[in-house]
Amino acid sequence: MAWFALGRILFVAVVAYTASILQPFPFGQPANIGFALALAALVVFFESRLRETSITRVLGALIGCAIGLTIAHAIVSGLFWADTGNRRVEFLHSFTLIVLPYLGLVLGAKHGEWLEPARLLSLFRASGPQRRYKILDTSVIIDGRVADVCETGFVDGTLVIPQFVLKELQLVADSGDSMKRNRGRRGLDILQRIQKMSGVEVTISDVDFPEVREVDLKLIELARTLQGKIVTNDFNLNKVAQLRGVEVLNVNELANSLKPVVLPG
Repeated sequence: MAWFALGRILFVAVVAYTASILQPFPFGQPANIGFALALAALVVFFESRLRETSITRVLGALIGCAIGLTIAHAIVSGLFWADTGNRRVEFLHSFTLIVLPYLGLVLGAKHGEWLEPARLLSLFRASGPQRRYKILDTSVIIDGRVADVCETGFVDGTLVIPQFVLKELQLVADSGDSMKRNRGRRGLDILQRIQKMSGVEVTISDVDFPEVREVDLKLIELARTLQGKIVTNDFNLNKVAQLRGVEVLNVNELANSLKPVVLPG
C-alpha cells in the first residue's frame, strides 16, 4: 500500500509540475496548477475504481471501445458525399463518433469474462457435454458436510470457489470474536481438505461483480454466468436464487432426504 501511495503522490506532483511549466491556459500559474491537481485527482479516483475491476472487464472495455471507434470511423468515411458544412451533418458525424465507442465500451466491459482463457478455449473445442459447475457459498464451506459428500463421489463436475467467498472467509477467520474466528478457520480447513481429494476438480474463480455489493447476489450472478448451480445450506439464498432462475443444491435438503424411514416391525 505504501508503494501505491508513493506512486500516486509522484503522479500528482509530475502533473502539477508539467502544468506549471507549460501553462496550457492563460490564467496564470496558480490556476494552471489548480486545474492540474483537479485533473490528477480525477485520474487517481478512476484508477482506484479500476483496481477493484477484473482485468478481463478492463480489456473487454478497451477492445469494445476500439471496435466501436473503428466502426464509427468507417461510417463517417462512407458519408464523404454529405455536405460537411451543414451543422446537422456535423452533429451526426460527432454523434456517431461518440455513441459507437461508448456502446462498445459498455458492452465490452459487461461481457469481459469471455476473455478468460477457459472461455476462449471453449470456443475452439468440439461441441460436447458442457462442464457442470457447482459454486460453493460461505455457509456450506463452514458447515463442512459438503466435504463428506464430495469424498463419497456423489458430486460431479467442477467445484468453483469464488474469490469474494474466500475473502469473506478470511474476514471471518480474522474476526475478533473467537467463535467467528473458529468458524472461519474451519471453513479454510474444509477447503484445503476438498482440494486434496482425488477425483474432485476445484477451481478458484476471479470473476467479480463490483457493482453488486452483497455476496449472495454475487453468487447468483456468477451462477448465471457459468450456468452452474449454487451449493448452500442458507435458506434465504436458496429462495432468492430459485426466484431468479438459478438452480440450488441445498445440503440440508439432501440430509433430510437421506433420513431412514422407520416402519413398525
